[in-house]
Amino acid sequence: MDKPEGNGVPQALQQHLQQLGQQFSERLSQELPQLAQLAGRLLEADDAERKRLLQNLRHQLHRLAGSAGTFGFSPLGQQARELEQHAERWMERLLRQQQNLNEFVAALQAFGEQPISTGTTSEAADNARKAPRQEDGSRTIYILEGETAVGENMRQTLNNFGYRAEHFNSIDGLDAALQQQLPDALIIDAKLPGAASDGLDYAHQLRDRLDEPLPLLVLTDQQDDFTTQLHAVRAGAMGLFSKPVDIPQLESRLERCFAQQSGEPYRVLIADDDQDLASRYSLVLRDAGMLVEILSEPAQIFAHLRDFNPEVVLLDVNMPDCTGPELAQIIRCNDDWLRIPIIYLSAETDIGKQMNALIKAGDDFVTKPISDNALVATVFSRAQRARLLSNALARDSLTGLLKHADIKEQVVTELERALRSGARASVVMLDIDHFKQVNDEHGHAAGDNVIRALANLLRQRLRRIDSLGRYGGEEFLAVLPDCTPEQALLIVDEIRQRFAELRFIADGKEFSSTLSAGIAGTDVNSDAEQLRERADKALYAAKHGGRNQVQIAASEEHRG
Repeated sequence: MDKPEGNGVPQALQQHLQQLGQQFSERLSQELPQLAQLAGRLLEADDAERKRLLQNLRHQLHRLAGSAGTFGFSPLGQQARELEQHAERWMERLLRQQQNLNEFVAALQAFGEQPISTGTTSEAADNARKAPRQEDGSRTIYILEGETAVGENMRQTLNNFGYRAEHFNSIDGLDAALQQQLPDALIIDAKLPGAASDGLDYAHQLRDRLDEPLPLLVLTDQQDDFTTQLHAVRAGAMGLFSKPVDIPQLESRLERCFAQQSGEPYRVLIADDDQDLASRYSLVLRDAGMLVEILSEPAQIFAHLRDFNPEVVLLDVNMPDCTGPELAQIIRCNDDWLRIPIIYLSAETDIGKQMNALIKAGDDFVTKPISDNALVATVFSRAQRARLLSNALARDSLTGLLKHADIKEQVVTELERALRSGARASVVMLDIDHFKQVNDEHGHAAGDNVIRALANLLRQRLRRIDSLGRYGGEEFLAVLPDCTPEQALLIVDEIRQRFAELRFIADGKEFSSTLSAGIAGTDVNSDAEQLRERADKALYAAKHGGRNQVQIAASEEHRG
């Protein structure tokens, strides 16, 4: 990006964008309550009126989705885009499931009644995380697999994991379904037995036809064949799996694809003594959907790292009082911040000085001036990689959930937040009933499928602001902020019922499983460990009481 001639140009641009943002904010203060009012009328309307209201809502949401990000309201724009998609699905199907409609209306009303804040605030980010994925919480997966037994087994297993999977034996069948409704992801066999056309050739054609590519996973008998892999990548494959397919591993990749699509904005911290240039970088990165903070005083680095928790740090090399490499070394002195990529942005062109800066502490060196596109691409690629590595280190390999130590830390964090705000939070301990019996009778692979299915069901039914971890073995721990034990009971008991309805297949035999859970609510008398122990005692009571049930800790004077 070319450095502006004089300090006034970026500042004038920023002031102009701020003025436009203020006007847009005033418009939102009128439009969002109107959306909430329209949503409230959906429940009492007949089908014809409901369709008209949905068309109205979809149009307004579409406008917001297209304009909010431009004016700095990126999380709100993402919410609008997701709700617009929900409105379209209701218009296409005109479903009559009142419970699902209630959830959709509640999401619209919450969207319309939220405080107006820019997309750089944590409150807006939290609202974006609360937006629903689908009206019934599940995702649609289309499977193109010529071998009926293989395709049906995959369909059944993915359904057990909480997806809506559909299997097609032929390209014609899949193509007809795609004309009616697009899925959330595709699984395609590279070579279809007896078919006139190749599965990957069809994937290539489909990618050219669609406005936006669908997440694609490819199945093959020749995973080590370079030509097949190259063909798959050119078709847009995000994963390649050899047969027989490890379905839990495939499902884990599906979740990773979805997480990349709907994940939180990347957080970027900028330290540059040229405030105009730092502001310009900030505007460009925010326009690309990232959350950005500018560090004006190097001594404030600790507060920024602790409170903002950046995923990438951009440092100017030549700053007065404290140079970029010095600040980078300060960051690297703390083990908690070792994962954060540090990118130097500097007009320094001396290769020796660049290498010296990188050797001291740093991961990349970008020479100014840098174009807007190059800045976004550099930061995005580093942030994406950092998040993937961070998640891999913090998450359990089988379930993709937080590990034992990380989920325990979330209990501490949410308890502190609840005590500060005066709100209630709930801690939930869940355990699969008679899990040893599952392993003994059906094998450890089947046991892993049961664990993965529960993990996926919990991930889909809980909110994005909730924390979820594998506490150990077949035991899970969930932390639900802004949620009383009574509210948590309703949520967890619904999950219990859904889990009991799942059917698993092992060696041609069908079986089911159940879970028990205990809930404890935050209070001023319990620390984090006591809170977890109370939830664990409630879980023990549920087990002792006959299993397949949910109980609230006795101190809450309520039993499930």
